[in-house]
Amino acid sequence: MSRILDSNPRRQSDEGGPVIEISKTCRTTPVEDGIVRINCAPLLYKLGLIRFFKNTSLWFVKDICGIVCAIFTWLLIVYAESVVMFIMLIPSPYPAYSMSSAILFNFFSFMAVASHLRAMFSDPGAVPKGNATRENIMKMGLKEGQVVYKCPKCISIKPERAHHCSVCQRCIRKMDHHCPWVNNCVGENNQKYFVLFTMYICLMSIHAIYMAVQHFIICLGKDWKDCSGASAPATTVFLILLVFEGLLFGIFTAIMCGSQLSSICSDETNRLTEPASRKGNSSIETIASMFITVVSLSNGFCEVRFVFNFLCCDQSAFKGRR
Repeated sequence: MSRILDSNPRRQSDEGGPVIEISKTCRTTPVEDGIVRINCAPLLYKLGLIRFFKNTSLWFVKDICGIVCAIFTWLLIVYAESVVMFIMLIPSPYPAYSMSSAILFNFFSFMAVASHLRAMFSDPGAVPKGNATRENIMKMGLKEGQVVYKCPKCISIKPERAHHCSVCQRCIRKMDHHCPWVNNCVGENNQKYFVLFTMYICLMSIHAIYMAVQHFIICLGKDWKDCSGASAPATTVFLILLVFEGLLFGIFTAIMCGSQLSSICSDETNRLTEPASRKGNSSIETIASMFITVVSLSNGFCEVRFVFNFLCCDQSAFKGRR
């Protein structure tokens, strides 16, 4: 007889968990959900963009703390943009330097926001809720003595390496952690966007610190004449806050990005104590499987969507384009 085991270790019996016979009906009462799905298909259809989008629904977590943190993230980016553009670059007497620095910094900023939005509104790999029913279990074609784990919280058949998130109130495949800064779990489907978000924020921070220090030195050499868009005391305060922001979030995102890349290389998450079987894959192959569209450029435009991740188009829409 096949068995379903409760995945909660505190509730498991000596045999590894409470055994439920496959013939019995599992709980079918409504399961509380912490997310909202927003269907964008009608809007995309009206705009004529429906064929360029593979996923037309947005995933949104109903968490006040996460929403506040996400908005705070955008405000920090807006502050950095304002100081860099209106205090340093636009009033600068060096147009070539201002133009090149503005293009580079705004590129990092735009990509950071795009990555943040994709990480925030993408389904991280949620397991269908309440699917631990007799009908679904029968469809699995379980072998004699085979064990399937059930999450007691969202009443779902729990795949290998899936974990329950108390904020999203769903089981997430390959869940690494729930990040309030993106108001979402980091899981199988959106880890790539989270890695890109931390990378671009780190690059933004490094660039901002460099420009702030250089601007301060130039202004000191000119006795604060014609070098800034604000008075000397105000400029000093703005630059100090910008450097502090850059150091704080630059170090934080560098650590997070390194941690995520290390997890990808070892094919494990922060929720796992033992690495999963990688079937002999090297670290490079593991990263390549995660960022496959960066490695392969054979299909043209859509294959670079991992670097320019604000593009969420369907590859089939660009078949034949070279």
